[in-house]
Amino acid sequence: MDWVTTTVSSTPCWKNVWSKKAAWLACAWLMATAMLLAAVPARAQGTQIDVQQMQLDWTEGGVFLSANLKFDLSAPVEDALRKGIPMYFVAEAELFRDRWYWADQKLSTEARHMRLSFQPLTRRWRLNVAPTPIGNSGLGVTLNQSFDSLSDAMAAVQRFARWKIADVAEVEPDSRLHVEFSFRLDVSQLPRPFQIGAVGQSDWNLSVNRSFRLVFEGGTK
Repeated sequence: MDWVTTTVSSTPCWKNVWSKKAAWLACAWLMATAMLLAAVPARAQGTQIDVQQMQLDWTEGGVFLSANLKFDLSAPVEDALRKGIPMYFVAEAELFRDRWYWADQKLSTEARHMRLSFQPLTRRWRLNVAPTPIGNSGLGVTLNQSFDSLSDAMAAVQRFARWKIADVAEVEPDSRLHVEFSFRLDVSQLPRPFQIGAVGQSDWNLSVNRSFRLVFEGGTK
């Protein structure tokens, strides 16, 4: 007897079955993803900061910036502070001279670094201020103040009174000037676990950027 080898191809049939199954799975996955996204609340934009009463004084001693910030700390930030975790705030001011024919000229850049901490033994709040970053290993040369309450300490953080941002020699008379001002909570200096936990969390998103055309008040022009 002769053996006859017969080859039966079922590939088209299997392809059709798998194609339908893959389409069904893709549809189910898309529906599940849409339901999941709909169930997640929209992420907040972070703490609102109002920049108030900004003005510039130009005197023989230099160019001075004054401003008041208004904001409240989120509950997680305040809780961490009360548990002894220092918080770091950074303010920066860049002074520019307007130029219609070219990019604006940067005249000066100044920064104010602030470290706010709670002292458990004295039950007081300490604020350190320096023009350069304040490290955890040592405070270096800083100005420091102590306060009886967190609200008093935060009032000092939010107030900028005659902050020198440029020397008179850096500013030409009759120049049109503007300031780029920024303020933020510097989470990069928090302990590592807090840095990881703060990523993408609006409670730790404390920052503001403002650009101001300047009106000189009470100074010499």
